[in-house]
Amino acid sequence: MILPAVLLLLGVLTAVVGPRLLARADWPDREPVVALWAWQCVIAAVLLCCALSMTFSAAAAWRAVGGHVFTGAPVAVVEAYTLGTAGAWAHVTAVMLACGGLWSGAMLVREIARARARRRARRAELRRRAPLLPGEEPGSDRLVVLEGDRPDAWCLPGTPPQLVVTTAALQRLKGRQLDAVLAHERGHARARHDWLLHCSSALADGFPQVPVFSAFRDEMHRLVELAADDTASRRFGRLTTALALVELNEDRGVFGPCPTAQAHVPARVHRLLTPGDRLPPSRRLRLTAAASLVPALPVLVAFLPGLRALG
Repeated sequence: MILPAVLLLLGVLTAVVGPRLLARADWPDREPVVALWAWQCVIAAVLLCCALSMTFSAAAAWRAVGGHVFTGAPVAVVEAYTLGTAGAWAHVTAVMLACGGLWSGAMLVREIARARARRRARRAELRRRAPLLPGEEPGSDRLVVLEGDRPDAWCLPGTPPQLVVTTAALQRLKGRQLDAVLAHERGHARARHDWLLHCSSALADGFPQVPVFSAFRDEMHRLVELAADDTASRRFGRLTTALALVELNEDRGVFGPCPTAQAHVPARVHRLLTPGDRLPPSRRLRLTAAASLVPALPVLVAFLPGLRALG
C-alpha cells in the first residue's frame, strides 16, 4: 500500500513549495488578508497530509482500525486500498505520526494555557493600576488609560477585548492619530489574530526543526500587523496611520542604525507612505479559491483509489 507514502510526499512537497511561492509573489504585502488565508491553507494541507497518512497506515497495520475506517464501504473500495499488503513500516509510520499529532495538540494546549495566564496577569495589573470608579461598570469596549512615560497602546484579547493606551501616547498622538491606533487594535480583536499567533507559535515551538512552521509563525506576526494597518488606514488615511506608528515607536530605536526586535515597523511605515495598488477583486477571488484548493488536494488523493474502484 503506497497511499500513505504518497500523502507524506505530498505533505513534504507542499511544505517546501508553498512558502517559496508565497515568498516570491508580489501580492502578499498588498493583500495581507489573502496572504493570511493562503498561509493557513498551506499549513492545513501539510497537517491534513500527515493525518490522512496516519489514518491509512493505521488501517493497514491493524485490522480493527481498518474496519472502523472503511465501515460500510463496498468490498471493491476496500480492495482498492490493498490493506493486506502492508508491512512493518505501516506500524512505525502510524505510531510516529500519531505521536506527532499528540505532540502538536499538547503544544497548542500549552500555548493557550500560557497565553491565558499572561492575560489574567495583565488584566489583574490593569485592575490594580486603573480600578473602576464607584458606580462604573466595565463596558463591552472599555478604553483604559494608564499613567506611563512610554507612548504605547495595545489590546488584551478576551471577552470583551480590553483596549489600553498610556498617557504618554495621548500626549504624543495628534488629531486622528489616536483613532487610527485604536482602529488598528480593534482590527486585531475583531479578526481574532491572537488565535493565529497561538497556533503558529505552538507549531513552531513544537517542531523547531521544520522550516515551514517557523516561517508560518514569522509571517503570521508580520501579516496580522499589515492587515490591522490596512483596517486603520481605510478609515483614517495612510498618512495618519503612518504618523501614529512613528510617534509610538520613534523612541524605541526602531528607526536607527541598530534596530530592535521591532525592526518591521519602518517597513510598515514605508508601506503606508508608498502604497501599492490593491489587486482587482477578480484576482483576489482567484487567489483565495486557489489557496482553498491546496488542502483539498490531499483529500482528493486519499479518495482517488476508492473513486476509481467505483468507476
